[in-house]
Amino acid sequence: MSDQSADLSQFPVTRKWPAAHPDRLQLYSLPTPNGVKVSIMLEEIGLPYEVHLVSFQTDDQLSPEFLSLNPNNKIPAILDPHGPGGKPLPLFESGAILWYLAEKTGKLLPADPAARYETLQWVMFQMGGVGPMFGQVGFFHKFAGKDFEDKRPRERYVNESKRLLGVLDARLANRRWIMGDDYTIADIATFPWIRNLVGFYEAGELVDFAQFKNVQRALAAFVERPAVVRGLDIPKRPA
Repeated sequence: MSDQSADLSQFPVTRKWPAAHPDRLQLYSLPTPNGVKVSIMLEEIGLPYEVHLVSFQTDDQLSPEFLSLNPNNKIPAILDPHGPGGKPLPLFESGAILWYLAEKTGKLLPADPAARYETLQWVMFQMGGVGPMFGQVGFFHKFAGKDFEDKRPRERYVNESKRLLGVLDARLANRRWIMGDDYTIADIATFPWIRNLVGFYEAGELVDFAQFKNVQRALAAFVERPAVVRGLDIPKRPA
């Protein structure tokens, strides 16, 4: 199939970010914890894609073109020229994108129905708990919230983050990965946020990360994966 076989001109997002390879999946992203979930996934499954940087510095996420793809103005988002029924599919929300790509390729999501739903429950655990709570810790510990005199909001999110890390630590006590021996989209969803919490947010001491030995072990294995190493730097931030 040639690059000329897919017509993406009906999607306004391609006016701001023209597709050099319209036959490939188009990724609109930034290397944040949510953004790298999808770039890591794409690197893991080996699906050809083209990446476009959505710069928050220039408010790209608020542009009419990006809002036409994701009205919630958040990254990441994708445009798959070969979606269901052979028609282009625009999609946002990192958890939904991971799920879609896993089903599209038959990779990193168990075929067994019970294990499949169990995997998805852990993806939802990250989407509804880990991401929002860790993000609030970042705000109150590193960004503008750190200047608030009232420290009760920070402590609320710190305590909840500790609780979530405890849940994960118990889950990983006798498992290599969240689902056992098999690496899945549950891991891809979760570990970028843990890495960000103790790295970029510099909140490891704050949440007593040293006590979560099983999470530490799994995180170390995660960041050593070649696809993860590549995906964490996609798209590259401007110099």
